Amino acid sequence: MRASRFPAAVYRHGSEPDPRFSLANERTFLAWIRTALGMLAAGVALEVLGLDIAESMRIAASLILIHSGTVLPLIAWWEWGRAERALRNSDPLPGSVMSLFVGLVVAVVGLVLLGGIYTR
Repeated sequence: MRASRFPAAVYRHGSEPDPRFSLANERTFLAWIRTALGMLAAGVALEVLGLDIAESMRIAASLILIHSGTVLPLIAWWEWGRAERALRNSDPLPGSVMSLFVGLVVAVVGLVLLGGIYTR
């Protein structure tokens, strides 16, 4: 009898894909985790270093980064599952919302920090 694998919502579909594809999907997931850690570190650094930026803008940028770094692993997990199910069902890989999410966060934080620099 084969033991069930976690998460069953992913592994109960289709058949085993080539392990190289599953491992590549996992590496992508881990890359997004590293990105989330970078966002968390940047958010903490902005707050701890107390740069010469308008305080409200610095705190806003810090909070955006910390919140995004907290949400990003959840989105990454969801994206990993969608891609793995597609691989198991031999379906085309779904589009990713991760790049759009991270791009928007970086753009918003950049604009907030620019505003903080100009209003100090």
